[in-house]
Amino acid sequence: MAITLDSSLLTSSYDYELPEQLIASKPIYPRDHAKLLVYDRKTDTITHTIVKNILDFVPHDCDIVLNDTRVIKARIFGTKESGGKIELLLNKPLDTNSYLVLIRGRVKIGTVIYFDHKLTAIVTELKDDGSRIVKFHHQDKAVLFEDLVPILDSIGHIPLPPYIHREDNEDDETDYQTLFAKNAGAVAAPTASLHFTPELFTTLEQRHSTHKITLHVGAGTFKPVDSKEILDHPMHSEYFHIQEATQQILKSTHPILAVGTTVTRTIEHYARTGALEGECDLFLNPHNPPIRVDHLLTNFHLPKSTLIMLVSAFVGREKTLELYQEAIKHKYRFFSYGDAMLIL
Repeated sequence: MAITLDSSLLTSSYDYELPEQLIASKPIYPRDHAKLLVYDRKTDTITHTIVKNILDFVPHDCDIVLNDTRVIKARIFGTKESGGKIELLLNKPLDTNSYLVLIRGRVKIGTVIYFDHKLTAIVTELKDDGSRIVKFHHQDKAVLFEDLVPILDSIGHIPLPPYIHREDNEDDETDYQTLFAKNAGAVAAPTASLHFTPELFTTLEQRHSTHKITLHVGAGTFKPVDSKEILDHPMHSEYFHIQEATQQILKSTHPILAVGTTVTRTIEHYARTGALEGECDLFLNPHNPPIRVDHLLTNFHLPKSTLIMLVSAFVGREKTLELYQEAIKHKYRFFSYGDAMLIL
């Protein structure tokens, strides 16, 4: 007798067709005029509105948790001694002076790459997944991460997601950064937070207790799920830190709205491990649903991605795809600069 796999385990079951014109290449202005699809699980109802009206829907007794990571200018261009051009995307620091990076261009162990401002990188390891490990030097001295960031600010580019088919510009320096970005280290924005204007965020803070966590979003967030079954996917890890004040809320029974998938993963990692700092590699999906987060604000995500699977952990795979089809029908804009969904 043939065994039929649960469709929620199959990566192919999280696919959907998206018209290319619905991929947002720049945000709506002002930010809070982005469309908002509100889905109430208790009543199984959908409401179409805009982000400016979000506080009409968020329960009054809800605490709100946000990610205060800051996107760095992680995309830099250099040359090898041979003159060959190299594009390097910094992913994250591994220790005092070793960095996990992605490199476009042929390199081998020992290759030295030269950048502006007398910054160099030497390739020390080639990893099987295509990533590289390098050590950076500035004026022949090893560079700590806190010293590397201002150099990147001078010579680097905002690392726009791969599905935005244009070069970054000055607008992206503010558009691809949250209002409350503080701790440098992300190479992708926590995009659900990009929808807040100063006015909306002030009102939010007046009505709700807000709390911050830090999770430095890595390039792995865009890594497609290639395995046939989702549970075989090797989940990427990202550095996180939870402040003590935020921990008190997480330990309480207060309802929580997580602004974004990064906040959700961090809170749920804490709920399972009690860890306040370290590497988060939690994979939320219908077979590993949330146990602490009550509500979620999130953008619309790539087909067959770990992020659409995370949304499915809240409402199930079939309902998620149904909500996505509803968003497509109403011409919502998708991905990082796109519109949003609130799950209650």
